[in-house]
Amino acid sequence: MAATAQDSQAPLRGPEKKDEDREDETEFSPFYGIDKGAVLQEARVFNDPQIDPRRCQQVITKLLYLLNQGEVFTKKEAAEVFFGVTKLFQKQDINLRRMMYLCIKDICPGADEVIIVTSSLMKDMNSKTDLYRSNSVRVLCKIIDGQLLAQIERYLKQAIVDKSPVVASAALVSALHLLANNAEIVKRWVNEVQEAAQNKNNMVQFHAVALLHALRASDRLAISKLVSSLTKASVKSPLAQCLLVRYVAQVIQDSQPGPNGEQRPFYDFLESCLRHKAEVVIFEAARAICNLRDVTSRELTPAITVLQLFLSSSKPVLRFAAVRTLNKVAMTHPLAVTHCNIDMESLISDQNRSIATLAITTLLKTGNESSVEKLLKQISSFMSDIADDFKIVVVEAIRSLCLKFPAKQRALMNFLSGVLREEGGFEYKKAIVQSILVLIQEIPDAKETGLGHLCEFIEDCEFTYLSTQVLHLLAGGLQIRTTKATVVRPIAGQEGPKTKEPSKYIRYIYNRIILENATVRAAAVSALANFGAACEPLRPRIVVLLRRALSDNDDEVRDRATLHLQQLEGKAGGPEAVLPRVDVNLTALEKALADYLAGPTDKPFDIVGVPHSVVPKAPPATRSGGVGSTTSGGGALPTTSATRKDPTAEYAELLRSIPQLAPLGEVFKSCEPVRLTEEDTEYSVFCIKHVYEGHLVFQFNCTNTIAEQVLEEVSVAMDLAEASDFDEAFTVPLDTMPLNGVGQCFTVVTRQPGAIATGKIVNILKFKVKEIDPGTGEAEEEGYEDEYVLEDLEVTPADYVKPTLLGNFRKAWEELDPSTEKEDEYGLGTREGLQEAVEAVIGILGMQPCEGSEAVPPNARSHTALLAGICVGYQQVLVRMSFGIDSSNNVAMKLVVRAETMELSEAIHQIIQDA
Repeated sequence: MAATAQDSQAPLRGPEKKDEDREDETEFSPFYGIDKGAVLQEARVFNDPQIDPRRCQQVITKLLYLLNQGEVFTKKEAAEVFFGVTKLFQKQDINLRRMMYLCIKDICPGADEVIIVTSSLMKDMNSKTDLYRSNSVRVLCKIIDGQLLAQIERYLKQAIVDKSPVVASAALVSALHLLANNAEIVKRWVNEVQEAAQNKNNMVQFHAVALLHALRASDRLAISKLVSSLTKASVKSPLAQCLLVRYVAQVIQDSQPGPNGEQRPFYDFLESCLRHKAEVVIFEAARAICNLRDVTSRELTPAITVLQLFLSSSKPVLRFAAVRTLNKVAMTHPLAVTHCNIDMESLISDQNRSIATLAITTLLKTGNESSVEKLLKQISSFMSDIADDFKIVVVEAIRSLCLKFPAKQRALMNFLSGVLREEGGFEYKKAIVQSILVLIQEIPDAKETGLGHLCEFIEDCEFTYLSTQVLHLLAGGLQIRTTKATVVRPIAGQEGPKTKEPSKYIRYIYNRIILENATVRAAAVSALANFGAACEPLRPRIVVLLRRALSDNDDEVRDRATLHLQQLEGKAGGPEAVLPRVDVNLTALEKALADYLAGPTDKPFDIVGVPHSVVPKAPPATRSGGVGSTTSGGGALPTTSATRKDPTAEYAELLRSIPQLAPLGEVFKSCEPVRLTEEDTEYSVFCIKHVYEGHLVFQFNCTNTIAEQVLEEVSVAMDLAEASDFDEAFTVPLDTMPLNGVGQCFTVVTRQPGAIATGKIVNILKFKVKEIDPGTGEAEEEGYEDEYVLEDLEVTPADYVKPTLLGNFRKAWEELDPSTEKEDEYGLGTREGLQEAVEAVIGILGMQPCEGSEAVPPNARSHTALLAGICVGYQQVLVRMSFGIDSSNNVAMKLVVRAETMELSEAIHQIIQDA
């Protein structure tokens, strides 16, 4: 008795038949042509002396349908229906009574009308029929207010501990809904709820655990105690156990692994859930472990083992859940998933295309260089059978694989160009184009090939946005920043004119002026002008082509052609004006304009006061060897288990938006947050170190947890006695430390430009305290100065090094001066295996593994890992690490470093010595 999905007023048709049979076989929706007035007339049947239960059910069904379709009932109409429905309580028909409960809940009577039905519902609450009791509890809790709730509180508490599971669950679920507006009353039921949590019925226990957590949702300490007690109790319900696993994951999410490899609190509980008899609990625990922040390979191992067993399950839902979780784990810990590759290869031919797609993308993230061609062949066989959403996942996995193995860029680029020519929606084509753009920027050898594929694509591209993006890339350049999603933005720079034969791209661009819409034509005109400005030998031919655009029927196209012709002929600023450089910080400019518009002033806006943007020095091209761009955007580095996510992109916009920090230029590297306070203290402070060419900016994320105080003028004072290479420059204070929110204050220190300065810094949090008046809730006008001693902060050589992608390690190694080479040997102690040792050292150095050398072959007794990075000042540094393990599992390492200076090589060795 449901309406059709597309049109609730259209008739429902049976199975497709021949045209002559359709008239006889047509079925109609019971709601076809339904009218509110007619239904209200039918509702008078509620007042009949002899009530017909079946007819009343049909009328209530129509009323519910109208209500759920958004039909508005006037107050008088709703009251008449409500009073009519209440008269049906005299009829003892179970089906009719259930429809009545639904109708009363949906009509939501006013406070005056609730009293009329309360007595009938109270009578049902004391009925011997469980169905009446449970539904009456739900209806009462939906329609009553706090005053009436206090009167029936005794009945609800009894219902929570009722022997009938249906009644107990109804009362618990109703309490969850009542928490929003009547929390104080519900909190008085905690003893009954705890008793219900020991109920043998699975559903009752599930609802009781959910309510216990909701009662403590705003108190982290209380939740921790609840989780501790529940993990020791016997929670037998699989659903309740799943909830408990999620609550445990929340509790340990902010906790860090203990010193000397100690386990997190409650981790042993999650691991024990992996041996639960219910599959849903096993999967929930495995997923919780995989989602832990900063999870280690040792913690992941039991979860990966369980998920590997699910891969061979006969149930499609288990296979899908396992492969999707492993797919996410492979983004950060691909080496941990490699043991599942054999099982996932069998899933490539799975009948469920979603499972097959996730399996192939996981293999792309965990596979080695020799398996690339085989995987591409398998992907091609089913790409046409899957939806665009899954195709996008495949494309992103291929992009990551190409960045991991640059030597395979030709095969992977050919695959991307092949799927680009196939049918697909906008988002799918956009993902492919942006992937090619990333590869063009990160892998120099792929530039010519990628530009050629994109030029062929725009010859038959139906999407205006993508055509203009490619044209901007050809002539105006693009900057690709890869964070959580790929963002493509124009910058001042040219790709097409810098190639060996820029003239071959002119034909593709001019075809757009002839064949495309006005938006693409305008972009093509600008692209041609950029070629003319950058390539003087081509300028006369481009001027001829631009003159043909002067007769275009679009104003924008004609105006651009006129302007660029004048510029290329030496007027209107000359060819240099075709690509003007905006040398102001755009974020600071936006803020300055907003402040100007907000303030009452008659003075014209002065752009001189806006901070200028400083262009960072690029890495040396002569020694790139395939080094990708690692600007403040963080680069598009492939994520591996041994590399850390570069958080620079997350903070770059914030730093540029602060006027005091904008003149410092572009940030070179942002480090991971470091906690400077104990957990559960009155103030929570984290520090992020931002490295600039000649400065270090310390960002302090501050949170106040005391509701009775307001903290103003917050800043952090630094004692640099043990960090003599730094000098404090200035601070950017925080006006007010937010309650349970995050605010930022900054302290800036200077050092010699390009120097690797280190030391220990003592930090003191300073602020003004203003007490809050309990009566008015307002802060006092006058406060008092106070301070809070924070944990010491260390600046190490590792803070000045960040990973960079390298295409040809051997070539880059040979190009560096051998005189800068420094070699030493280190003992790494007892380890479970070489893989653990390799990951530990890579994690300490924070550099990028090259050529897949982070993966140690099974049962290997020796291994060599290659790392690449750049130091502040864009100085290249390369590392070769040779590991060996003896029969007692003692690991030794030989570390060889080459850099642009001997000081830098020594600094890398110092990182290992200090670790």
